Amino acid sequence: MAITQSVAPSEPRTLSLAVFSLTLFVSAALLFWLEPMFAKMALPVLGGTTAVWTTCMLFYQATLLAGYAYANTVTRRIHPKWQAILCAGLALAPLLILPFSFPAGRVPPVERNPIPWLLMILTFVVGLPFFVLSTVGPTLQKWFAGIGHPLSDDPYFLYAASNFGSMLGLLSYPILIEPRFRLAEQTRLWAYGYGALVVLMIACAAMLWRAPLRARNSGESAGPESEDVASSGPPLGERLRWLALAFVPSSLMLGVTTVLTTEIPPIPMFWVLPLAIYLLSFILVFAKKPPLSHSHITERMPLLILAGIIPFILKTDWPLFLEVIINLMTLFVVAVACHGELAKRRPTTSHLTRFYLWIALGGVLGGLFNAVIAPLIFSTVMEFPLALIFAALLRQMMLPAAKRPRFNWLDVALPVAAGALAIIVVRLLFRFGVAPGVLFHLIAFGPPLLLCLSFSKRPIRFALGFVALLIAGSIYTGVYRDLLHTERSFYGIYRIANDETGQFRLLFDGQTIHGMQSLDPSKSREPLSYYTHSGPVGQVFAAMAGSENLREVGVVGLGAGAMACYAAPGEEFTFYEIDPLVERIARDDHYFTFLRDCAPGARVVLGDARISLKNAADRRYGILVLDAFGADAIPIHLLTREAIQLYLSKLGEHGLLVFHISNRYLDLGKILGNVAGNAGLVALVEQDSENIAAGKLPSRWIVMGRSRDDLGGLGSDGRWAALSSDPTSRVWSDDYSSILTVFKWD
Repeated sequence: MAITQSVAPSEPRTLSLAVFSLTLFVSAALLFWLEPMFAKMALPVLGGTTAVWTTCMLFYQATLLAGYAYANTVTRRIHPKWQAILCAGLALAPLLILPFSFPAGRVPPVERNPIPWLLMILTFVVGLPFFVLSTVGPTLQKWFAGIGHPLSDDPYFLYAASNFGSMLGLLSYPILIEPRFRLAEQTRLWAYGYGALVVLMIACAAMLWRAPLRARNSGESAGPESEDVASSGPPLGERLRWLALAFVPSSLMLGVTTVLTTEIPPIPMFWVLPLAIYLLSFILVFAKKPPLSHSHITERMPLLILAGIIPFILKTDWPLFLEVIINLMTLFVVAVACHGELAKRRPTTSHLTRFYLWIALGGVLGGLFNAVIAPLIFSTVMEFPLALIFAALLRQMMLPAAKRPRFNWLDVALPVAAGALAIIVVRLLFRFGVAPGVLFHLIAFGPPLLLCLSFSKRPIRFALGFVALLIAGSIYTGVYRDLLHTERSFYGIYRIANDETGQFRLLFDGQTIHGMQSLDPSKSREPLSYYTHSGPVGQVFAAMAGSENLREVGVVGLGAGAMACYAAPGEEFTFYEIDPLVERIARDDHYFTFLRDCAPGARVVLGDARISLKNAADRRYGILVLDAFGADAIPIHLLTREAIQLYLSKLGEHGLLVFHISNRYLDLGKILGNVAGNAGLVALVEQDSENIAAGKLPSRWIVMGRSRDDLGGLGSDGRWAALSSDPTSRVWSDDYSSILTVFKWD
């Protein structure tokens, strides 16, 4: 029965609401500050891949589920006084292991998938504090429902306060914390924050202890769905709806993160934005007075779903700013619609913790699907469009019963017609020699997209039309004109294709070319793309011709193996490559023959380059080339002060460091200028964007030596300019880097 009488003076009521709200806010902020902070710690040993964040999110969601399960059990089966003692004691336990740090010397397996290894590290390092923080939200909301406050009847508004803390914790990391503090300082600050949280939790436990018994036992009060009071809880069908409505936004959030970081570095900023949008949706829909109309949001879903999938269908990408905006808007609308439906279907407070448990289970299943299942069964990022398909189908349950259209045969026939139209037009355009481009895309996919959009008032028909467009898009290869092979690993998505002229074989990671070989047998040993003889790296090898520097050469990053073409008889080349799949592609004679024909004796050392280089002999290499990329992103841990010191220890007395820093989104010149100046090195840079012809791509390279004499003729070559440092920027180190300072926002 709901509480109607006054059980406490107004001042204690105000105080209890403030303490509970502040505790939930702080716990959520710490939880979501921890997430990007630890993921950044793990990036260096795993090559800086986006999959690190996806795997971390799976762990976080699974631990959140465990915390919710604990809260559900404790608050339903243990007397409130014992709850207060147990939860306060549990909160003290993490203080024994704080501040935490990534275990030194632990390296992931080379030949096996590193996901189990990373999950184990997460469990031992942050498992306990993360679990404790995961229990706070549902536990405190259940406690608040039983302390006799006038708002206890419907404490779900505290969920909005909790998610506001989560979003603030997330956004503060890349904007305020990461640019100002080293990782060791960040973990100490986090430990201080956790200490403050323990004090707040003890205060909440004391309020529960002192609350009148009658108030504590009144958790069965009526809520938004007063008919849902049966002790057995909501029916299974309703709980499965909760599960589906939680699964889709979770999967889509991770899918959007993967899409955004395929071509740009997997950095906290681009992890945080989708997750912040995801949390914002909870804040809005669980507010006392939701500011957005649920029906208005669900009506806008089809347009944004179609907009979000256009680059996937056309095998192209938007300008970065537009791609970020459209993907985040799509995620926002879908998350608000799904979570808004969850808010409408929330049960009474007697089933509050069970409700959160099902939401957490849906989140875990979304993370499991994206982090583990999808990479195993799909060769591309299919989890992204699949989440949008599921979202389109869920619109059917979001409509009022009276407005749900009945299924009929046109719901299948019209989508099939839309997909068939796209396929027919694509094949006709190819037959008539129309090259892929804006006109091609408008003619082939414009009418089917508009037809699909016209289905928006019938969710099933729209979803099937969306599927038909995806099938048509799978037939269209776009920039991968003559596609030969597609394969996915933990580190990337690789496509092998012939160019439209039939002259070259290309290796793509995402939409970035990572290798190019001529299909003319007489030219198959000629390095192309960024590695031409006339380009910067060719000039470096020409300047060192006949010197001892070429006796042993190390190359970080294998790609298709084009750098092997600079090996001459008597010279030894060693490649360091983190992804076993890349080595298999480079050694497969059906695709590329650089290694076989140019340097059959070259060694390929698998594993993260910095870890592998530690085992190499000191003063070994005359030239060490840093050419590691994931799509268009250079792993940041290969550019730090500590990385440079490691490289120098492996160079001969007059050895050279050569960096390939071609990048559409980051200006890495000043970062390397700073670390070179810090190490006392002389550095030159060349932007090669002239005389670009078939087989050659623009590129930017930096060369460093201990003295100007070590650079040979490059010092007087007008194509190379001195690399200056930036005194306004801090030197990047293993525990400090900030992408925001070098990002090309234009």
